[in-house]
Amino acid sequence: MNLQSVTLENEIVRLVPLTLDHAKELGAAAADGALWEPQYSSIPLPNEETKYIQNALNACDAKICIAFAVIEQQSGDLIGTTRLYHYDEENERIMLGYTWYAKRAQGSKINPSCKLLVLAHAFEMLNCGAVEFQVDSTNERSLAAVKKLGAKQDGILRNHKKRRDGSYRDTVSFSITREEWPHIKQQLQQRVA
Repeated sequence: MNLQSVTLENEIVRLVPLTLDHAKELGAAAADGALWEPQYSSIPLPNEETKYIQNALNACDAKICIAFAVIEQQSGDLIGTTRLYHYDEENERIMLGYTWYAKRAQGSKINPSCKLLVLAHAFEMLNCGAVEFQVDSTNERSLAAVKKLGAKQDGILRNHKKRRDGSYRDTVSFSITREEWPHIKQQLQQRVA
Protein backbone atom coordinates (compact mmCIF):
# COMPACT_ATOMS: atom_id res chain seq x y z
CA MET A 1 0.00 0.00 0.00
CA ASN A 2 1.51 3.30 -1.06
CA LEU A 3 0.79 6.34 1.02
CA GLN A 4 -2.02 8.49 -0.32
CA SER A 5 -2.82 12.08 0.54
CA VAL A 6 -5.71 12.27 2.95
CA THR A 7 -7.51 14.83 5.10
CA LEU A 8 -8.00 13.95 8.77
CA GLU A 9 -10.08 15.96 11.23
CA ASN A 10 -11.69 16.15 14.62
CA GLU A 11 -13.27 19.01 16.59
CA ILE A 12 -9.89 20.62 17.35
CA VAL A 13 -7.85 20.32 14.13
CA ARG A 14 -8.06 19.55 10.44
CA LEU A 15 -4.99 18.00 8.83
CA VAL A 16 -4.90 18.69 5.11
CA PRO A 17 -2.29 17.68 2.54
CA LEU A 18 0.56 20.21 2.61
CA THR A 19 0.93 22.16 -0.65
CA LEU A 20 3.08 24.99 -1.94
CA ASP A 21 0.03 27.25 -1.51
CA HIS A 22 0.59 26.96 2.27
CA ALA A 23 4.04 28.64 2.18
CA LYS A 24 2.94 32.11 3.33
CA GLU A 25 0.75 30.79 6.16
CA LEU A 26 3.47 28.34 7.22
CA GLY A 27 5.91 31.23 7.42
CA ALA A 28 3.50 33.19 9.61
CA ALA A 29 3.07 30.19 11.93
CA ALA A 30 6.85 29.75 12.23
CA ALA A 31 7.24 33.49 12.94
CA ASP A 32 4.93 33.14 15.97
CA GLY A 33 7.74 32.51 18.44
CA ALA A 34 10.63 32.60 15.92
CA LEU A 35 10.50 28.80 15.97
CA TRP A 36 13.51 28.39 13.66
CA GLU A 37 15.95 29.80 16.25
CA PRO A 38 16.98 26.74 18.33
CA GLN A 39 19.94 24.90 16.85
CA TYR A 40 17.99 21.62 16.79
CA SER A 41 15.14 23.15 14.79
CA SER A 42 14.16 21.77 11.40
CA ILE A 43 11.56 24.53 11.08
CA PRO A 44 12.03 26.59 7.92
CA LEU A 45 13.96 29.83 8.12
CA PRO A 46 12.13 32.96 6.93
CA ASN A 47 11.72 32.90 3.14
CA GLU A 48 12.61 29.18 2.97
CA GLU A 49 9.08 27.87 3.43
CA THR A 50 8.71 26.91 -0.24
CA LYS A 51 11.93 24.86 -0.12
CA TYR A 52 10.74 23.16 3.10
CA ILE A 53 7.40 22.26 1.54
CA GLN A 54 9.00 21.11 -1.72
CA ASN A 55 11.28 18.72 0.18
CA ALA A 56 8.20 17.23 1.87
CA LEU A 57 6.35 16.98 -1.44
CA ASN A 58 9.29 15.18 -3.07
CA ALA A 59 9.04 12.47 -0.41
CA CYS A 60 5.26 12.38 -0.89
CA ASP A 61 5.74 11.89 -4.63
CA ALA A 62 7.90 8.85 -3.82
CA LYS A 63 4.91 7.47 -1.84
CA ILE A 64 6.88 7.25 1.42
CA CYS A 65 5.43 10.33 3.10
CA ILE A 66 2.19 12.11 3.93
CA ALA A 67 2.80 15.75 4.85
CA PHE A 68 0.03 17.70 6.57
CA ALA A 69 -0.72 21.34 7.20
CA VAL A 70 -2.36 21.65 10.62
CA ILE A 71 -5.43 23.89 10.61
CA GLU A 72 -7.02 24.99 13.88
CA GLN A 73 -10.76 24.33 13.52
CA GLN A 74 -11.91 27.25 15.69
CA SER A 75 -9.95 29.98 13.89
CA GLY A 76 -9.34 28.36 10.50
CA ASP A 77 -5.68 29.35 10.81
CA LEU A 78 -2.77 27.22 9.65
CA ILE A 79 -0.80 26.74 12.88
CA GLY A 80 1.82 24.13 12.00
CA THR A 81 2.70 20.95 10.22
CA THR A 82 3.31 17.23 10.80
CA ARG A 83 4.34 14.23 8.69
CA LEU A 84 4.18 10.50 8.44
CA TYR A 85 7.36 9.55 6.58
CA HIS A 86 9.93 6.84 5.80
CA TYR A 87 7.11 4.38 5.24
CA ASP A 88 8.41 0.80 5.23
CA GLU A 89 5.50 -1.31 4.01
CA GLU A 90 7.39 -4.60 4.19
CA ASN A 91 8.16 -4.15 7.89
CA GLU A 92 4.90 -2.28 8.65
CA ARG A 93 6.76 0.68 10.10
CA ILE A 94 6.50 4.44 9.69
CA MET A 95 7.97 7.53 11.31
CA LEU A 96 6.03 10.48 12.70
CA GLY A 97 7.76 13.82 12.88
CA TYR A 98 8.48 17.25 11.40
CA THR A 99 5.79 18.30 13.87
CA TRP A 100 5.72 21.88 15.05
CA TYR A 101 3.12 24.47 15.96
CA ALA A 102 2.97 28.25 16.28
CA LYS A 103 3.87 29.34 19.80
CA ARG A 104 0.26 30.27 20.57
CA ALA A 105 -0.82 26.65 19.92
CA GLN A 106 1.84 24.99 22.06
CA GLY A 107 0.69 23.44 25.32
CA SER A 108 -2.91 23.29 24.09
CA LYS A 109 -5.08 20.40 22.87
CA ILE A 110 -3.61 20.83 19.37
CA ASN A 111 -0.75 18.32 19.71
CA PRO A 112 -2.73 15.48 21.34
CA SER A 113 -5.52 16.06 18.80
CA CYS A 114 -3.06 15.79 15.90
CA LYS A 115 -1.33 12.74 17.38
CA LEU A 116 -4.69 11.02 17.86
CA LEU A 117 -5.56 11.51 14.19
CA VAL A 118 -2.17 10.65 12.72
CA LEU A 119 -1.51 7.63 14.92
CA ALA A 120 -5.01 6.28 14.26
CA HIS A 121 -4.32 6.61 10.53
CA ALA A 122 -0.97 4.81 10.88
CA PHE A 123 -2.24 1.93 12.98
CA GLU A 124 -5.84 1.56 11.80
CA MET A 125 -5.65 2.48 8.11
CA LEU A 126 -2.04 1.69 7.15
CA ASN A 127 -1.90 -1.28 9.54
CA CYS A 128 1.52 -0.33 10.87
CA GLY A 129 3.15 -2.51 13.50
CA ALA A 130 5.11 0.41 14.92
CA VAL A 131 5.36 4.19 14.65
CA GLU A 132 8.77 5.70 15.34
CA PHE A 133 9.74 9.16 16.60
CA GLN A 134 13.24 10.65 16.36
CA VAL A 135 14.10 13.63 18.55
CA ASP A 136 17.27 15.70 18.91
CA SER A 137 18.69 14.88 22.34
CA THR A 138 18.85 18.61 23.20
CA ASN A 139 15.19 19.30 22.34
CA GLU A 140 13.76 19.02 25.84
CA ARG A 141 10.26 20.16 24.86
CA SER A 142 9.87 17.48 22.16
CA LEU A 143 11.44 14.79 24.34
CA ALA A 144 8.89 15.56 27.07
CA ALA A 145 6.00 15.55 24.58
CA VAL A 146 6.95 12.15 23.13
CA LYS A 147 7.35 10.67 26.61
CA LYS A 148 3.99 12.13 27.68
CA LEU A 149 2.48 10.49 24.61
CA GLY A 150 3.54 7.11 26.00
CA ALA A 151 6.16 6.21 23.40
CA LYS A 152 8.97 3.98 24.66
CA GLN A 153 12.62 4.90 24.15
CA ASP A 154 14.40 2.46 21.83
CA GLY A 155 17.88 3.96 21.95
CA ILE A 156 20.16 6.82 21.05
CA LEU A 157 21.80 7.22 17.64
CA ARG A 158 25.04 9.08 18.29
CA ASN A 159 26.24 11.71 15.80
CA HIS A 160 23.19 10.71 13.78
CA LYS A 161 22.43 13.84 11.76
CA LYS A 162 23.88 17.25 11.14
CA ARG A 163 22.02 20.24 12.45
CA ARG A 164 21.54 23.41 10.44
CA ASP A 165 24.66 24.91 12.05
CA GLY A 166 26.80 21.91 10.99
CA SER A 167 27.10 20.33 14.44
CA TYR A 168 26.13 16.70 14.92
CA ARG A 169 23.09 15.76 16.90
CA ASP A 170 22.45 12.65 18.91
CA THR A 171 18.99 11.35 18.08
CA VAL A 172 16.77 9.73 20.69
CA SER A 173 14.58 7.10 19.03
CA PHE A 174 11.16 6.19 20.45
CA SER A 175 8.33 4.00 19.20
CA ILE A 176 4.76 2.97 19.82
CA THR A 177 3.78 -0.57 18.82
CA ARG A 178 0.47 -1.84 17.50
CA GLU A 179 -0.10 -3.61 20.83
CA GLU A 180 0.42 -0.37 22.77
CA TRP A 181 -1.84 1.71 20.52
CA PRO A 182 -5.25 0.95 22.15
CA HIS A 183 -4.05 2.19 25.56
CA ILE A 184 -2.34 5.27 24.09
CA LYS A 185 -5.41 6.01 21.97
CA GLN A 186 -7.58 5.96 25.10
CA GLN A 187 -5.19 8.33 26.89
CA LEU A 188 -5.17 10.74 23.93
CA GLN A 189 -8.98 10.69 23.76
CA GLN A 190 -9.08 11.66 27.44
CA ARG A 191 -6.58 14.48 26.89
CA VAL A 192 -8.62 16.05 24.11
CA ALA A 193 -12.04 15.51 25.74
